[in-house]
Amino acid sequence: MNKVITHPLSILLFTSVILLFLTFTGCSENSKSDIQNKRSHIIMDSLDDAEKYFNLHPAFKDVFTFLREKNLSELSLGEHDINGDRLFCIVQKRPGRTRSESRLEAHRRYIDIQYVIAGIEEMGWKLSSECEKIDTPYDENTEKMYFKDEPVSWTKVPAGSFAIFFPEDSHAPLVSKDEIHKIVFKVAVE
Repeated sequence: MNKVITHPLSILLFTSVILLFLTFTGCSENSKSDIQNKRSHIIMDSLDDAEKYFNLHPAFKDVFTFLREKNLSELSLGEHDINGDRLFCIVQKRPGRTRSESRLEAHRRYIDIQYVIAGIEEMGWKLSSECEKIDTPYDENTEKMYFKDEPVSWTKVPAGSFAIFFPEDSHAPLVSKDEIHKIVFKVAVE
């Protein structure tokens, strides 16, 4: 029987080998993006394993340091500045919705790191490049666009866990029977 390797050091070693391969084969940024677009599910993990994501973006370490150093349950609702337009977060408490009520959304200028403080949130996912039915075109002011497509996967994200959504990831958030208390970090793509 095949076993899936989930030990953090194994995953880090695997990621390092892939990055070395890409570096030494002269992989361009477009090719790296193509490889990322071949994912078949969201990136989801617990805060305990956050270090393995530091190399994905220079500001990710700042996000996870913020999460570890703040008393998250006491943060006021609304927007919190961390580094101006480069990195900020939004603390939310929202009632959950059904899968059919949640729409796929996507961004262009920001990466979302969505951390669940309390509750269990189910998040839908689909590559934006595979979405065919635009519901609301991209709006510069809201930095969002919406699709009518159905997610290809759903993942339960429990309290103490996070999901990362790059601009190529469309995501359908806030699916739950209960209220969701979460913090959404907006990380400028660069």
